[in-house]
Amino acid sequence: GLLLCLLIAIPSWLLGKAVPVVGGPVFSILIGMIVTLILTDKTVFSPGINFTSKKILQTAVVFLGFGMNLTEILAKGKQSLPIILSTITTSLVIAFIMYKILHINSNSAVLVGVGSSICGGSAIAATAPVIRADDEEIAQSISVIFLFNVIAALVFPSLGAALGLTNEGFGLFAGTAINDTSSVTAAATAWDGIHASNTLEAAAIVKMTRTLAIIPITLVLAIYKSRKSKNTEGSSFSLKRAFPMFVLFFVLASVVTTIFHLPAGVTAPLKELSKFLIIMAMSAIGLNTNIVKLVRTGMKPILTGFCCWIGIAFVSLMMQHILGIW
Repeated sequence: GLLLCLLIAIPSWLLGKAVPVVGGPVFSILIGMIVTLILTDKTVFSPGINFTSKKILQTAVVFLGFGMNLTEILAKGKQSLPIILSTITTSLVIAFIMYKILHINSNSAVLVGVGSSICGGSAIAATAPVIRADDEEIAQSISVIFLFNVIAALVFPSLGAALGLTNEGFGLFAGTAINDTSSVTAAATAWDGIHASNTLEAAAIVKMTRTLAIIPITLVLAIYKSRKSKNTEGSSFSLKRAFPMFVLFFVLASVVTTIFHLPAGVTAPLKELSKFLIIMAMSAIGLNTNIVKLVRTGMKPILTGFCCWIGIAFVSLMMQHILGIW
């Protein structure tokens, strides 16, 4: 099972490099879902596939922490904090409202809301084990985030120009209103090409500042989930049991990077390893996903993702106007 996931992850990683606006995780989920249609019996693969979708995914989140120098990110990204907090709140509130209105699965609503507001696939990877989401819920959420990532990367540079955004304004807009790092990069690069500017670094810093929200969000969700289990199952609440250890290791990795000022020569390979492990975990999730069921039940999560996306974009622009940036 591990070997099968690895065999899917390698070409997916290469395809993600060639087409960054799509990204390796989406390719690996798609390939995994196709492979699972061909495999008539996955019994021999199941232990390795399940290990990859759970433990490898958590390990990927830990390595993600080595790309987070907290001091540098907060120093450069503090200007964007009011906008980031507003967009995250907006996305989570909209996801909750859509959950109530459409009666969609609660885990799907959480994953779409968190993925839209924080950092796409990485946020979903960190949140899924905490709320005990199954592989189909994860695959569905990743697919929704991917759809609006691609649209944003293609549309936002022209939209920003039509609205008369400054270079600084577009960097904030792209960094707060586009979900995934690769799509933020694609949109900012397109803007720089049109306007001969250098907004890519600013947009990336805003995006990294958003990523820090993984820490409080996962902790709050872990406590909520544990308290809910206590009410339904009668077990006593324990913060130690509620707090996901892999998130603690993610925080420790970030602290180590910050305190010891780890150079790019050390952190860059670890960040790349994190991305590859996420792709490998997504291949396992694809292998555990029924593509027919995914398509049949996909409209409500897509509508939820669309509403979150529109809400985030509107609030990002509104906050810029209020703060006098645009």
